[in-house]
This record gives sequence, structure tokens and C-alpha cells, in this order.
Amino acid sequence: MQVTMTVNGATVSQDVEPRTLLVQFLRENLNLTGTHVGCDTSSCGACTIVVNGESVKSCTLLAVQCDGAEITTIEGLASNGTLHPIQEGFREKHGLQCGFCTPGMIMSSWQLLQRNPKPSEQEIRHALEGNFCRCTGYDNIVKAVQWAAEQSA
Repeated sequence: MQVTMTVNGATVSQDVEPRTLLVQFLRENLNLTGTHVGCDTSSCGACTIVVNGESVKSCTLLAVQCDGAEITTIEGLASNGTLHPIQEGFREKHGLQCGFCTPGMIMSSWQLLQRNPKPSEQEIRHALEGNFCRCTGYDNIVKAVQWAAEQSA
């Protein structure tokens, strides 16, 4: 089945099997491996991306469901070699350890800051409830999002 979508600003068209998950399409067909597969059950959030302005877990969508969609992955946040403030915040505030959950955390944080440019600590924690981190304890992740909010203000 033919699908066409805009991924990180570039239009792509490819044939896919109807059962191909969006996360598989991104990783295997487009070689965008920043979107991680963690659980295959939509529990961990490692596969979080932005589809038409909404953060979604890409392991829950079929690629054919995204025909015509505009998609942003972690690779699409940086611009001309400059990290997005959220990416910079995770680096600056040590919001990662192993890094496996980081792309999903960043994409969920992006949507939060689009909707609420000055979130409280409680709002940040609530927005990240669908993303699991087994390493950091979340404190530095929250600090990273707060840092990004301050930089973007």
C-alpha cells in the first residue's frame, strides 16, 4: 500500500505492508532510529513522536493511518546543527543517563511546551506520566524541561 507523509519537513512516499507499525516504518524504511522501540505495548513512551502537532506513541499507529500526516521525530527538532532548547536542556541539566527513553521524553516535553510555555513542576511530571525512565528518577528530566521553558521565554 502506498503512503505519503511529511517527515521532519521532507515528503516521503513508499510502499508498505498494511500491518507495518509507524515506528517500524520510521526506523526501518526511513532509517530514523532516534525513535526507540521499548515495549511494543505503548506503555513506555520511548517511541513517542509528534503527528499533526500531537505527541503519540508510534507503536500504536500503523504507517497507513498516517498517510498525509505531518510527522516530527527527535531528528527533526534540531535545526542547522543547533539543538532545540529541549534537547539542549536534557544535555545541560543531565536529564539522561542511558538515553533510551530520552527521545520520547523530549517529544512529549515539546508538546507540553507548545501548549504551556511555563509549566509548573507538577504539570511537567503529569505530562511525562506516559514515559518511563528506569535510570534518572525524573528529577533532572523535570529540570531539563524547566530549563528549556526558561530559554524559550
